[in-house]
Amino acid sequence: MNYLAHGYRFLDSPLFLAGTAVPDWLSVVNRRVRTRSRLVRPAVEGTDCNNVRDVGRGILQHHHDDDAFHRSESFQQLEAELGVQFRRGMPDRYDHRPGFLGHIVVELMLDATLAARDETLLDRYYSAMSQVDSTAVEWAVNQMATRTTDRLAWFIDRFREERFLDDYADDERIFVRINQVLNRVKLPVMDKTNIEVLSWARQLLLDRGQELLDVVTGQGTDCA
Repeated sequence: MNYLAHGYRFLDSPLFLAGTAVPDWLSVVNRRVRTRSRLVRPAVEGTDCNNVRDVGRGILQHHHDDDAFHRSESFQQLEAELGVQFRRGMPDRYDHRPGFLGHIVVELMLDATLAARDETLLDRYYSAMSQVDSTAVEWAVNQMATRTTDRLAWFIDRFREERFLDDYADDERIFVRINQVLNRVKLPVMDKTNIEVLSWARQLLLDRGQELLDVVTGQGTDCA
């Protein structure tokens, strides 16, 4: 799952919403900073600090939803279908991109599907995020993570300013964003022939995205 799919149900609780984004923010800022459930849960249960509690509960929600999502038959089928489509243009069996792209494109296009269904959703998402004190979130995360970071607040501010989730609505703009991800994980970027695969993936998720959302919303959790 990506930012919007993780958070769209929690726009009325900005700190909780921020918590649902924390693991993905940290994967960009510093992958060595991890917020594992075994560290976060006791911090949440043992604190009197609202910031730690709400951010931590959002992080736990993220992990709970990711687990249900990635284990689901629907996700695994869609991931495999997309991987096959990318493999046709990347036939080298040692090329790791098709499997990686199959995974992340399902997630990004699910966000695009959510935004397409409700034209107000992205504005409401970013409006809720704008209410969050980024420094407070960074401090709360540093009480629960495997190590501390001094770059999370900076990235939260940039995340809000750049609004890159808006780019998911367009095949060419999301192509650029995905190539930025490939570059960040040190994989070769895609060539433009793959825009056709992204267009196909967009329609696939418009048709079947609700299956993925149902997997998560149908799961009970004590995090919310």
